[in-house]
Amino acid sequence: MRSNRRIRWAAVPVAVGLVIALAGCSQQQLNGWLPGTEDTKDVTNHTSRIVGLWTTSWVVLLAVGLIVWGLVIWAAIVYRRRKGQTGLPVQMRYNMPLEIFYTIVPLILVLGFFAFTAKDQAAIEKPFTNPDATIHVYGKRWAWDFNYIDQNNPDKSVYYQGIQAQEEENAKGAIDESQLPTLYLPKGKKVKIELSSRDVDHSFWIIDFLYKKDMLPGKTNYEYFIPEKLGTYQGKCAELCGEYHSLMLFQVKVVTPSQYQDYLGTLKDQGKVGLLGNEYNTNTNEPNDKTPVTASSENK
Repeated sequence: MRSNRRIRWAAVPVAVGLVIALAGCSQQQLNGWLPGTEDTKDVTNHTSRIVGLWTTSWVVLLAVGLIVWGLVIWAAIVYRRRKGQTGLPVQMRYNMPLEIFYTIVPLILVLGFFAFTAKDQAAIEKPFTNPDATIHVYGKRWAWDFNYIDQNNPDKSVYYQGIQAQEEENAKGAIDESQLPTLYLPKGKKVKIELSSRDVDHSFWIIDFLYKKDMLPGKTNYEYFIPEKLGTYQGKCAELCGEYHSLMLFQVKVVTPSQYQDYLGTLKDQGKVGLLGNEYNTNTNEPNDKTPVTASSENK
């Protein structure tokens, strides 16, 4: 009886400590240590879904790991060879209930992860029927071009032509953020992003959006989301693409719809009207033997 009481009294501070530890979790921990800001749940209409899938997955896997580790340690202690014992222990085989258990449970876990992942992926990748903003993004070594497409009249589209991130003088690793390519997005509007590459494989990654997708030569990929929080977010290429891959950076500014239209008007006033198309691609392995300069001049 005394032993049981001691165990109970010992369990009380352990339980209290566990509750305090869980209550003291930071927002970053609750988000599963995903990259980006501490609170990324409401940045787009997809981030809550992504955070939920991620955190649920690692909590389940952590629980499975604790059970497995506990059983391994328990078996190693309880069934260890004791002093004076000789020979082999009793050999067990054909425990059918146990074999069914350790076959069925992993299968259920795998099917469960697959089902939830497929459901969330289908929702994230579902195209918008009538997007409010369509932007074609070109990745190029080592910068970005943005075409803000006017669906009603493509000739009235506007563009932004970016340059590689510029390192500040006398400052190791510091970047001049004022010269970073900047992608503007309207808050609360359905955005369709078209992704293409001008040269080699790249990957378009807006860190806080928890969403990235490859940009492959000769293929166009798509992203669909609704920005829901005003602010400035960081982006980068997530595919090793050459010598200055680390400087292939950009910014994303989520602004109000009126500010978004004002920005498009600014590009128009600067004479950046039209589309930066495939004529600026630098690939030389297309099914012809023309240099990019020749091909570009012929398309004008």
